[in-house]
Amino acid sequence: MKESGEIMINGCRQKIASRTSAYVTQEDVLMVTLTVAEAVHYSAELQLPDSLTPAEKRSWADDVIKQMGLAAVAGTRIGGPVSKGISGGQRKRVSICIELLASPALIFLDEPTSGLDSAASYHVMSRIVGIAKRNGTTVVAAIHQPSTEVFELFHGLCLLANGKTVYFGPASKAMEVRIRFSVSIT
Repeated sequence: MKESGEIMINGCRQKIASRTSAYVTQEDVLMVTLTVAEAVHYSAELQLPDSLTPAEKRSWADDVIKQMGLAAVAGTRIGGPVSKGISGGQRKRVSICIELLASPALIFLDEPTSGLDSAASYHVMSRIVGIAKRNGTTVVAAIHQPSTEVFELFHGLCLLANGKTVYFGPASKAMEVRIRFSVSIT
């Protein structure tokens, strides 16, 4: 069966979606034996254009590491369930960091705060908001129960209840929806 179609973003045809968008899965898929810097540098070698020198790719990767607030742990092993390493929030930021290397215009985050405490959740999301503002990146994040502090970082909101959209608009006006539809948003 042959399928066809076209990829459009903001009404414009896109040849390759991977150059314009990125997707960060809920579960971090990282090599536990690598350091933060090694993981990001290796990804930069694979993702960034061949027109960049290895030194330019390394510099680009180091900049993204700094933007995500990971410079202090750049030399630390990622670790995993068996071997000690960086925290869960730092692991999530490494996953996001790797996807940000290609400077996507659009980034999808599947449960970026899953398994994190409220402080780590806020730290992850505030870094993403800062990068989005600096780079003009659109961020679409699926989050089930954001804390009040994380919720206040959102600009736009698509609120679902029982699989149906009950609100789509500015996040700051969502409290009105809570009253009208008796939907818990905090």
